[in-house]
Parts: sequence; C-alpha cells; structure tokens
Amino acid sequence: MMFKAYSRNSSILTSRFFKSLLLLTVSICSYQFVSAGETINYESEAIFNAGSGDFAPYYIASNRHGILTQSSNALLRIEANKSLDLSQRFSYAFGAEVIGGYADKTEYSRYDASSASFYKHSQAPASIWIQQLYGELKYRGVFLTVGLKEHQSALLNFNLSSGDIVESGNARPIPEVRIGFVDFQDIPFTNGWLQIQGEISYGKFTDNDWLENHYNYYDWHIALGSYYHYKRCYFRTNPDKPLSVTLGMQTAGQFGGTSHVYVNGIETKQYKGRASLEDFFKMFFPTQQSGSAFFEGNTLGSWDVVARYRLNNGAQLKAYVQKPWEDGSGIGWMNGFDGLWGIEYVAKNTNSIVNGAVAEYIDFTNQSGPIHWSPNDSPGTSITTNATGADAYYNDFQYNSYMNYGMSIGTPFLPSPIYNKDGYLAFIDTRVRGFHLGITGKIGAVDYRLLGGYRKGWGDGKAPTSTSRHNTSMMAEGIYSLPSLPALQFKAQIAFDKGNMFGDNFGANISIAYRGSFNIDL
Repeated sequence: MMFKAYSRNSSILTSRFFKSLLLLTVSICSYQFVSAGETINYESEAIFNAGSGDFAPYYIASNRHGILTQSSNALLRIEANKSLDLSQRFSYAFGAEVIGGYADKTEYSRYDASSASFYKHSQAPASIWIQQLYGELKYRGVFLTVGLKEHQSALLNFNLSSGDIVESGNARPIPEVRIGFVDFQDIPFTNGWLQIQGEISYGKFTDNDWLENHYNYYDWHIALGSYYHYKRCYFRTNPDKPLSVTLGMQTAGQFGGTSHVYVNGIETKQYKGRASLEDFFKMFFPTQQSGSAFFEGNTLGSWDVVARYRLNNGAQLKAYVQKPWEDGSGIGWMNGFDGLWGIEYVAKNTNSIVNGAVAEYIDFTNQSGPIHWSPNDSPGTSITTNATGADAYYNDFQYNSYMNYGMSIGTPFLPSPIYNKDGYLAFIDTRVRGFHLGITGKIGAVDYRLLGGYRKGWGDGKAPTSTSRHNTSMMAEGIYSLPSLPALQFKAQIAFDKGNMFGDNFGANISIAYRGSFNIDL
C-alpha cells in the first residue's frame, strides 16, 4: 500500500480534529454538571525547594509529572476535578490544574554559526502553565478521555518504583485522545478466570518552544510538531485467587512533524513525517514505509509480566519484569537480561511501620549487541547479512528522543535530556545498570517514604563513551496531617545525588497542601 504524500493541510485538519473533540467532550461534561450537580474535589498546594546544584536532586524531580526540575522553586498548584462514578453505567469526569511561580534558570550551550562559537543562554520553566485540562466519559466498562491528563504505570507502584519503561508519570502529560477499558474486564466464556485491559491513545507534542530554546543547533537533530501514539493490552488471571498473573505488552510511538538535522552547526537535511489519517492507522498496525525497509514513525515498548501472591495474613508479594524493545530484536527477547526486574511487598495494614517495599534491578546494557547493520542503509554494499543491535533505547535517528519538555516519558532511571547543559537533545547514557530501593510506612502520625539507588552508565548503544559515569541518590520524605484539620497536609523531603551522572546535588523540598470538596446543585 502506498503512502500519501505529506500534506500541511492534512496536519492542520488533524490538529483541528483534536481541538474540536476536546471542546465537545468538555461541553458534554459541563452540561451534565450544570443540569445534575456533582461533587467537585479541589486542592491547592504551595511548593518550595532549594538546593546546591543546577537541578533538583534526582528523587525530588523524578516521577512527578515534570512539575519540578530546577534547583530552587516557589510554586503554587491549584487543581479541581470530578471523578468517574464507576458504580453508574454512564458517568463523566473533568479536571483542570494550573501551576505557576518562580523557578531558577539553568545555562545551556548554543552554537552561533556566524561566529563559529558556542555561547551560554539561560532557560527556566514558564512562570505559569496548564498541567491538566481534560474531559472524560464512561459507558459501562469503556472510557474516553480528551485533553491533558496525567498518566502513570498501570502495573507498577508509582510511589516506590523507579518508573515504568514506557509510561512512568515522569514527564508532563501530552494532549491526547485516549480510549480503553476502565479497569480489567472479564472475558466472556472464561467464567471470570481471564480478564483483559487495554488502552489506545493519539496525542500531539506541544513542547516545540522548549525544544527550540534548549537545543544547541550544532549536532544531532530537532523534531518539531510530532504526534504521539500509545497502546497496551494486558491479560490477567482471576485476581480473587491467591495467585494471579498479568501478561501483556505496551507500545508508544512518534510520527509526523519535521526533523531538522545539524552537523557541525549546519542544517544538512530535513525529514518530513507523515500525519494523514492513513498514517494514524499505520501507527496502530506497524507498517513499512513505501519503498523503504523502515517502519512508519518511531516505535518502542515493553513486554510486561507481573505475578502476585496473597499470603494467609492478607499481605501480598509481587514479582515483575518489564523487557524493553526498540526493534524486532528486542521484541524477540534477543537483548539478553535487559529490563526492569522487581519484587514488591504490600502489607495488609496501611498503618504498619513498613506497609510497602520495592527492590528493583535495572539493566539496559545488552541492547541486542553492539553492532547494527542493514544492507538497505548502504545501497550497493557487498555485505548482505543483517546485524540487529545497538538498540539505543529512547533515541532515534529522525524523531526526538523519548521525552516531553526534556523529561523521559519512560523510566527516569536513564538521565533525561534536560540534564544535558550542552544542549544535546538525546539520552547520553542508555547503557545503564543499577538498582533501586523504596520503602513506605507509618511512624506515629507521620507517613514516611525512603528511596535510594545506584546506577552506572557506559553511553549509548550507538555512541558508547570512553569512560563510565555513575550516580548514587537517596531521598527521605515525611508527611503529616493535623488531627484537628486532616485536609491540611505538610510534606518535607530531603535528598542528595553523588557522582558525575547528575552531579553532586543536595536539596530540600517543603509543601503545604489543602484538599476538600463541595457540592453544587443548580
């Protein structure tokens, strides 16, 4: 099947479709709210942090939906939302979250072609931005979400894990249209022994300004106006039994937009991606480009397996693995021991001194071997054998690395491009190996969380470094709510990084949050 030629009008029509669907969904939600009246949840939070480095310590910044990255911040977060009523056949939800305040600046390098030299320029997050704005509809077990909504791992513990390989909750949300099952649904004729859960999403990156402001315009490439695609499918055995197993795959992709390639400060070529309705279909069913050995867009993903066992005392033990892939070799598990390997303990009593613990080993060093060779890349070559390797997780020759506003959409265990002060927009260390630990519990009236980890990196699968880099990070957190006013919550964090991957950083974070709800009947 032939691809349609890239059309600017097609891209404009697609963008208008996203905007129209958002307005329609929010309008339906607003109409239902006015006519029936609902409970609205709200939250306001003041966040203050200060540190000694260029960025906030790793465990203060990571898995926070990209909200806090800088060394010093004074932010105010305001959120209001209505949740889905899962007990009703039809339900709707909506939400809005705005963040604003002060954040210090970081100096990045940029190349000036006229003087053939680099210079420093300072960048900081916007003084105010919309973090979430979405409308949501549910009918029976199926939902539709339109807009900006935060997502996190469907299987891993968001508070304790190092982060999901594909959608971790580490970066800001992407405006999208997402449809899927609300939760695991019984598969007919299996008598409850087998369930399915799945989601499909199409979105559009809105971080063009961030990319243009942080890029060095010297090497690598910058892709603007790209689209985002995500899907997953999980199967789970009966969760009411002591032993339950979940198995499936999730994938994410980038397509469309225009990529500008720079070599030694000179733009040498452009790649124009396709974004017609046909190409949306081809991202869902991976299809080779016409006249090319490459598939449409850039796709990555993971195989996910979770086994959960419930003990006689009500506690649970989980063992899980996520196997990453960037091409067919990874899908075929030809990338050795690469993956996220973890165990988790969940206590029955949430007031226990230790009510949860996670231990994880992360290894991304195999990458299907060190060599990638395809005869199709070099017409006329006498070497006709394929060598599939150098997977270079999260990096791509045409599209931006797997990030949004500089933060990894997948696991933050690999240092995100935002940390590259030289303006290089790729993951420098993808060949990383290390471990991560997390513990939560309650001591008296204080909920605590402890996170720690170590990693060592050897560069990228296609660009290994001559020397290794390493990092040790730790964080301690305490949360306290006033007995007389439980809606008011105080949280304090203290953390540090030691090594040459994130730098030597020390920082503290304090936040004060107030949560509540109200009813409006009109």
